[in-house]
Amino acid sequence: MFDHHLDFRSDTAAWPSAAMRAAMAEAPVGDDVFGEDPTVNRLQERIAEKLGKEAAVYVPSGSMANAIAARLHCDRDGEILMEAGSHVFHYEQASYAQLSGLAVRAVEGREGVLERARLEGLVRPDNTHFSRTQLLWLENTHNRAGGKVLPYDTLVDLCDWARERGLAIHMDGARLFNAVVATGVEAPKWTRHVDTVTVCFSKGLGAPIGSALVGTREAMAEARRHRKLLGGAMRQAGVIAAAALYALENNVERLAEDHANARRLADAIRSMPRLRLTAEAFDTNLVFFDVDPAWGTAAELSAALAERGPRMSPVGPRTLRAALHLDIRADDVGRAITILREVLDQGRPCR
Repeated sequence: MFDHHLDFRSDTAAWPSAAMRAAMAEAPVGDDVFGEDPTVNRLQERIAEKLGKEAAVYVPSGSMANAIAARLHCDRDGEILMEAGSHVFHYEQASYAQLSGLAVRAVEGREGVLERARLEGLVRPDNTHFSRTQLLWLENTHNRAGGKVLPYDTLVDLCDWARERGLAIHMDGARLFNAVVATGVEAPKWTRHVDTVTVCFSKGLGAPIGSALVGTREAMAEARRHRKLLGGAMRQAGVIAAAALYALENNVERLAEDHANARRLADAIRSMPRLRLTAEAFDTNLVFFDVDPAWGTAAELSAALAERGPRMSPVGPRTLRAALHLDIRADDVGRAITILREVLDQGRPCR
């Protein structure tokens, strides 16, 4: 069995702690389809409270939460504006198109950050030839941009732009609490500018399953209908909601440890001549780096590392991603750095 303390493939790789498992085992339950599961209800109340919104809906995954958000805000001839590297655009099977018949206009940002100037003129006029631009989609933190935090002032500017043009605003905040911990800007300050926000409990917070969609009471009542349609209605879901609730109450502030471990890993990679960081700095818990083609490919380096223990994800021909999480401690990062240096020093892999 591989050492999951060296599993850098995703921050979903953390395992439930003994305390989290105990909370799951002891959770009071009911039928959530009828709104009668007390643990699910408490989780929904707590995440809405933490984000400064009226209500929330617990769903099995962030992909489902995002799919519901798209349906909430758009008609079947609707169009979404989003940054070209957005997670939903690359990794969620274009669910907005498959499930809801929606179009996306992907806009290149600067290091994953949309700018008002690049959005000007993109809201389509009211014309029977065109889809209707209805939603601005933001991602914070931005996965493909290396866990980058959307600058707060930029968020406000983009949301002001969208409001002026009558657009709804959704934030894919799967790792929003990473942004909160990295900047010190409290969650309600981020979310007050958007209509809905997705948060994930199974990434840096360490729960085994689950996300939430958060917004107004009216929007969340409609979101429940969409959840049912998409197969996300659950029964005695308190046994898993308890893990998310435990994570929310105990594992937010400690995200700073993941950020510190990511900086340590990035600093070590910066000193390795066969590797190059894809950015000068990484804001949170994700580190992206390129391997010298003279050494080999990202897939080859990933495979060579896995033979020795560390698992990192190839996300391109030359690029790997390392995600830090609560089961990777400082000494685990040190072990991974040592093995990475040794693997690189062994030279180009056999082909």
